[in-house]
Amino acid sequence: MCACGLLLALVGLSATANLPTSGAAATARTRATTRTTSRAGGHSGTYWSRRIQEYRAATQHWLTVVRGRPPHDLSRSLAAESAQRLRGLAIVWQHREHVAWTTAHHPPLLRDWYCIHHYEGSWTDHGAPYWGGLQMDYSFQSTYGPWLLRHEGTADHWTSLEQIWTAVRAWRVRGFSPWSNTARDCGVY
Repeated sequence: MCACGLLLALVGLSATANLPTSGAAATARTRATTRTTSRAGGHSGTYWSRRIQEYRAATQHWLTVVRGRPPHDLSRSLAAESAQRLRGLAIVWQHREHVAWTTAHHPPLLRDWYCIHHYEGSWTDHGAPYWGGLQMDYSFQSTYGPWLLRHEGTADHWTSLEQIWTAVRAWRVRGFSPWSNTARDCGVY
């Protein structure tokens, strides 16, 4: 009996909410609806601009890891875009960031690089003339990771992914010859 009373009360409330109104109440409801729909999913253009900038920065970071240098300028002015357009751009940049992250974390022959690293040294090995977990000499670093060498120093200051991607660039040109003994121990040379 009590449940039926609550149900009737709820139905009555929803029925009166849908009744047409006039004057100030209708105008206020129309303004609220317009404001919500113009904010592209409840968020302002500032929110979406910030999200786009975050996704762009992350995309640039992961592309730098893969390529060994930053990509060409990814930014473009967002000032003249509508909130809805900015939301669409945020979705596109979020996808690009995800693809770049996935690519950076899955270099070719990753298992083989970790095996070679196991025999070579610590990722932070700073003993000259070889640096990093894949024991890269200065000439090797300047050839296959010049931007990283200029901006981050020797390979012992690079992340493990940056070291592996530098090795991948060398591997595409020279194969595993720079790591002939350890690559042989790992069964890849």
